[in-house]
Amino acid sequence: MSTDFVLSRSFSAPLDRVWKAITDPAELAQWWGPAGFTWLKGTLELRPGGAFVYGMKAPNDGPEMWGKFVYEEVAAPSKLVFISSFANAAGETMPPPFPGWPTEIYNIWTLEESGGVTTLSLRGRPFNATEAERNTFESSFSNMQQGFGGTFDQLAAFLASPRQYGPNPHHQGEHHVSQLTPRLRRHLR
Repeated sequence: MSTDFVLSRSFSAPLDRVWKAITDPAELAQWWGPAGFTWLKGTLELRPGGAFVYGMKAPNDGPEMWGKFVYEEVAAPSKLVFISSFANAAGETMPPPFPGWPTEIYNIWTLEESGGVTTLSLRGRPFNATEAERNTFESSFSNMQQGFGGTFDQLAAFLASPRQYGPNPHHQGEHHVSQLTPRLRRHLR
């Protein structure tokens, strides 16, 4: 059994505002991803069985990286349960680009508000992973804290600024909502 990766971050914004920032593709395009990455595009169908498929380009002319969340539970505005993985541009699950990394991660994100401050707590663990993949995951907690820290710094800045739907310094490119194709649906599980 794997040890869960757990991280919480509080944002000076009401619950509904944070929920929108983590579930609206136009808003995700403004802040989601590691610091310095450029947003390419994303699609999102927010429902159990639906998916968020997104692409980013690494800094310094680095490679494109695609990811996917397949939603298991959507309980607006307080909980998301999903399985994340690396993907290709068509949304098909792909092997991770990092040796030994699990192909799928089971995630639970919860949000709670108190006094206009919303705390986002995430919990993640390998899903359908080998013992070696679970060990790699557990040995990477400090890197994950740093990565999510940078991503959540971007979310905090986005929430603190007036709403913008155009390019920002971190992410550029198109964003849109679309229905999943039958081909993509076959590859969700």
